[in-house]
Amino acid sequence: MKRQLAILGSTGSIGVSTLDVVRAHPDRFHIVALTAGKQVERLANQCVEFKPLIAVVSEASDAKRLQKILLEKQLNTQVLYGPEALVSAVIDSGCDTVMAAIVGAAGLVPALAAAQAGKRVLLANKEALVMSGKLFMQAMKSGGGELLPIDSEHNAIFQCLPNDFTKNPSASSGVEELWLTASGGPFRSTPIDQLSSITPEQACAHPNWVMGRKISVDSATMMNKGLEVIEAFWLFGLPLEKIKVFIHPQSVVHSMVRYRDGSVLAQLGQPDMRTPIAYGLAWPERIDAGVEPLNLTQLANLNFFEPDFKRFPCLALAFDAAKAGGTAPAVLNAANEVAVAAFLDQGLPYLSIHQVVEQVLNRLPVQNVQSLEDVLSADTLARKLANDIIQALQ
Repeated sequence: MKRQLAILGSTGSIGVSTLDVVRAHPDRFHIVALTAGKQVERLANQCVEFKPLIAVVSEASDAKRLQKILLEKQLNTQVLYGPEALVSAVIDSGCDTVMAAIVGAAGLVPALAAAQAGKRVLLANKEALVMSGKLFMQAMKSGGGELLPIDSEHNAIFQCLPNDFTKNPSASSGVEELWLTASGGPFRSTPIDQLSSITPEQACAHPNWVMGRKISVDSATMMNKGLEVIEAFWLFGLPLEKIKVFIHPQSVVHSMVRYRDGSVLAQLGQPDMRTPIAYGLAWPERIDAGVEPLNLTQLANLNFFEPDFKRFPCLALAFDAAKAGGTAPAVLNAANEVAVAAFLDQGLPYLSIHQVVEQVLNRLPVQNVQSLEDVLSADTLARKLANDIIQALQ
């Protein structure tokens, strides 16, 4: 029986890779909903190929344009727009599996809706756990669905853990630490005194992975890894002090688990997101992901070293926010999104990204999180304050 799949963020790099895996297995998967931001033409081409029941874009004008294209192609796909339509793509499409791949806070509400509805959630949107980890995990439990991490690091850890560990992370499992690997981005060896002149083009030129602009900048600052630490905390239930980060420039070892008996289990593979995507789509089976096999004999070496928090202050800020808990991770994420956007589009200096985030964290008191409204309120306040700080800097 085919899995009925909704892809939130189908025109981004994760969405495109997901469709690549689906394309190779038409007997296993059926696309019922596709959503995008503003890439109307790409979404239209995807709709023509996969014929979903529902397609979603951000704005009414883009929805009108998409509807016109699809009518000309004689497709009956229902075209919707706006944040509420993302929830409709999850609830009203008849899907049983949701690829949650919308970057940033915009992906939180539909991912939470998928959790509450008992879907198999393939989580590539780390912000859902960063911003509202407790609420999201409660929703998964009450909904009764399955949560499979798609980020390469968390997917690797999931593969290296004992069966059902995420449901019962007991001491008898012998799990001692989780080791998240990081490429270190394009500036891992750049002299610190040269970082002030970094351009968006340089920051987006990731040495190993093909990713969107925002996540590429997060990889350069290692904020991405900090967000992944918070995500791992909620996914796997270990204390923060048992979650470590190691820089691994080759991006071959995607992450590791250290056991009490001295064993370390690692998941290795090509730096290609189709591997974790295929794993999540077909779990517990394994299917061809279309990825070249890893040839260990062609690897000159594998290096690992601890990150320098002076070079990567965003990573330190993320650890601090994780320890503070409450609304601090949501504030961290919101301030970072605003600062990265300003760096990419408004000329904010690269080194000002962490300065903006730090100021926002220092100026907004940490609140307890009891509801989604608490999270969204903290997000709104942090964005406003971040924008005010950026205007003052410029």
